[in-house]
Amino acid sequence: MSSQPFAEPSSSSPSSCSPAASAAPQRDLLRALFVAAVRSAQPLHTLAAHLPAPPPGGRTVVIGAGKAGGAMAQAVEALWPADAPLSGLVVTRYGHVPPRPAGLPERIEVVEAAHPVPDAAGLQAAERILALVQGLTPQDLVLCLISGGGSSLLTLPADGLSLQDKQRIHQALLDSGAGIAEMNCVRKHLSRIKGGRLAAACAPARVVTLAISDVPGDDVSVIASGPTVADASTCAEALDILRRYRIDVPPAVRERLESGALETPKPGDAIFAGHHVQLVATPRQSLEAAARAARDAGWAVHILSDEMEGESREVGRVHAALARAAARHGEPFARPCIILSGGETTVTVRPRREGAERGRGGRAGEFCMGLAQALQGQPGVWALAADTDGIDGVEDNAGAFVAPDTLARAEALGRRVADHLDRNDAYGYFAALDDLLVTGPTHTNVNDFRALLIE
Repeated sequence: MSSQPFAEPSSSSPSSCSPAASAAPQRDLLRALFVAAVRSAQPLHTLAAHLPAPPPGGRTVVIGAGKAGGAMAQAVEALWPADAPLSGLVVTRYGHVPPRPAGLPERIEVVEAAHPVPDAAGLQAAERILALVQGLTPQDLVLCLISGGGSSLLTLPADGLSLQDKQRIHQALLDSGAGIAEMNCVRKHLSRIKGGRLAAACAPARVVTLAISDVPGDDVSVIASGPTVADASTCAEALDILRRYRIDVPPAVRERLESGALETPKPGDAIFAGHHVQLVATPRQSLEAAARAARDAGWAVHILSDEMEGESREVGRVHAALARAAARHGEPFARPCIILSGGETTVTVRPRREGAERGRGGRAGEFCMGLAQALQGQPGVWALAADTDGIDGVEDNAGAFVAPDTLARAEALGRRVADHLDRNDAYGYFAALDDLLVTGPTHTNVNDFRALLIE
């Protein structure tokens, strides 16, 4: 198991891993590309160019939610003028608060809550944030720091829903295979703080939202369910998603969805006048950073897309087809080369057989199992898939490696990839092979990272 602390140099840097090397340390190169991608999305590097000036004669209140929330708050504290008023509250995932630099005064409180299923701490944080923005004036500035994971971390159920209802609905959405835009459409309409409602609570203060994108297409209304952003989705769409995935909500809440009583503030609403939204890091930027690192090492690089969606194992099989074609026929890409992609795939959790344990793992591991199964030991193809927040699903790994001998080594241990796919158990499969990538929290989140190396 690779368990170095995140961003610590691997035993080999990209520059030592050229295609001409007779025994290239492929895993080290793949890991170094992942590190390059994540470093490019660190808040301290990305926020400086986008911070607004302190408001003359007013207060600056910082609020926010997401897996990068702690690092974003620290970046604001480090970059904000020492003599300008600054206070606020941000919520992040348990264990995702970075170490505080020596001498950095704490002006923004950071609290922790559960992800991907909300808990009471997230509910309390949402209530406190709503209270914090009451009574502001037009001279005040609200700086909202948003990153992936905020939908769970900032939870405030709509009237008629309990926290237990929200937890059940969140888990059902996660297990259903629904895409992130579909999940967040439902979440926005079942919330008192998401889908632009937090912006309404900030009135009449000016709101500046700085967001790290973790969604395909970088739609700011989808990132963390857009608490300060206008929402074009509708109650009718939320109902359709609930029906499609057979997810129940209490009858009174369903009636309010049907009547439109739970509708969100729409584009053009006066509450968003004068507000500003800025993406400070995106999946595409991180893939381009990884590509530069690979090119500096002498590799040809091809970025497929930063917007890939679909069932993780199936996306893995599509990548395998491309890798096989390149390895065998030199098309559509001539080898040696590296193929990069990003986006957000999904995992439909299979029903458990009676008495069987629930599988462990996330979408990166599921992608790797689908990839390995389809590659069938193709010589010269190596791969890494990982989540850029450092956590694949709810486990302690960021992702996993695939090598030409992955299937053979697993079968020698009595493990068949088809069996592990049947129970969504990527963690168990790759842990047995010592092929998990473990980085710890990275304090940012620009979604999936995938790299295939074809020698």
